Amino acid sequence: MGLTVAVVALALTDRGMDLFQISLLFGVYSLTTMAMELPFGGLADSIGRKPVFLMAVVASLISLALFLATSDFYVLAVSFAFIGFGRALRSGTLDAWFVETFKAAAPNVDLQPALAKAQWANAVGLAIGAVLGGLLPDIFGSVAESIGLSIYDVSYAASFGVMLGVFVFTVLAIVEKPRSVDPGALRQGFANVPLVIKDAGVLALKHPALSVLLATLAFFLMATNPVEVIWPTHAKPMLDEGYANTVIGVVTATYFFSIAFGASLSPYISRIFKRQHAMTLAATFACLAGVQIALAFQGNILGFVTVFVLYSVFLGVSETPASSILHRCVGDRQRSTMLSLRSLVQQLGAALGLVLAGTVAESYSTPIAWIVGAVFLFVAAILSLVLVKRLAV
Repeated sequence: MGLTVAVVALALTDRGMDLFQISLLFGVYSLTTMAMELPFGGLADSIGRKPVFLMAVVASLISLALFLATSDFYVLAVSFAFIGFGRALRSGTLDAWFVETFKAAAPNVDLQPALAKAQWANAVGLAIGAVLGGLLPDIFGSVAESIGLSIYDVSYAASFGVMLGVFVFTVLAIVEKPRSVDPGALRQGFANVPLVIKDAGVLALKHPALSVLLATLAFFLMATNPVEVIWPTHAKPMLDEGYANTVIGVVTATYFFSIAFGASLSPYISRIFKRQHAMTLAATFACLAGVQIALAFQGNILGFVTVFVLYSVFLGVSETPASSILHRCVGDRQRSTMLSLRSLVQQLGAALGLVLAGTVAESYSTPIAWIVGAVFLFVAAILSLVLVKRLAV
């Protein structure tokens, strides 16, 4: 995914989209994900994690193909809908497979360090892709333009090739106990979706800590997602045009490496708070709010990158405490569905945050939009303190 994440906002700008349209496209992605999260999370519980993940890879390939084929806003919206479709399929699949496989192999071992390592591996993969995704347009952009393509199409074409590799690798490398995948089982999986959704909703409502955690994560995404989406369009004018894309790729890679570093720090920070994960979240969100405000005031690339790296470290620190709380509150039978419910709530927060930020950024400026978003991080910090009390009950 890193090959495109470094340049997606720039590619959309190159296709004539303004900040509000970019926010709308990411909103389409978030809303599509939100609409399909729970059904396909339940499907992964029913027919297996691996086949559902493979369907997600196919959806991603379709999305990349559509993006490469058009500059029309509405077709791009369909492309982003397929990204959301793939995200909904992907959510709660191989991460649930990982948790269950790990717990079966080491039932009495603390899960958080393993989740931190998985988060680190994920971030490193994204970082490597981001460097290449930014480098390719600067190296091969002139070749792409000579045949009538955007310079950023080079990164998207490379991503398409790598995604084919992901498909083959998953088929060969992921071992899952076979489940019934005949058409009858597939129909039954969809038929069970309403019951799965009901059970997940009831579990979230009956478990006060889960309800507060999900609300906290929604506000967290409302604040941080607009920063993650539109920062390249804010930073690129600070750079020389000849190497801007490469620098954006390197900064994106640094962003993922910083998240990985933050994830590796997370277990140690949790120990400072005596493994009270909700307290860790409260402190992290409060720090993130301050750093996001500081980021909005940076006017040169050196200052921007310095603060952005610190911001990314805090993002990494926040991931595993939230995951640890969620996994503590649910059992294996509903783990995939609850992971999908978490993603659904986060996507709702992200969609609302993006639309608000896009509107504010077009009417005023991107820094003002980020400062407004920091308010939601303070709300998330307050909810995390409420979560401390809920978990103590």
